[in-house]
Amino acid sequence: MARPKPAQFEKQKIVAENRRARYEYFLEDFYEAGIALTGTEVKSLRFGEGSIAESYAEVTDDEVFLVNANIPEFSHGNRYNHEPKRPRKLLLHEREINKMRVAVGREGMTLIPLSIYFNARGRAKVELALAKGKKLHDKRETEKDRDWKREQGRIMRERG
Repeated sequence: MARPKPAQFEKQKIVAENRRARYEYFLEDFYEAGIALTGTEVKSLRFGEGSIAESYAEVTDDEVFLVNANIPEFSHGNRYNHEPKRPRKLLLHEREINKMRVAVGREGMTLIPLSIYFNARGRAKVELALAKGKKLHDKRETEKDRDWKREQGRIMRERG
């Protein structure tokens, strides 16, 4: 019997986060994907090293790859170490890959990794989002909203 999927992804230990993604893009659909990693990559991630700030995902043929994600070499990896910025295959269902291919191809969307984390079972996962890029005026609007919310909180604290 299949294990039921949680409503939102269970993140035990977040390793890397793309904090600018919510500022730079309108995020629409969210996906959880496994990553095909080598042993030294997993060890490096378990030590909390890794960056996905400039990375993106691309659909090629029937596969999705995480491109430009930096997982530094493991300090004790000697000759078995990995290449830090190699493309890594993401493990998704065929239905999800087809949805992504259509969205990226027709609708001009981008696949953005939001975070790399270890789930409750100790597996490395990537949270992906289908996103549309924001224009400059959209970014200004987001910043105004954030400032206004902060100001509201400050006013409420002063009164209460």
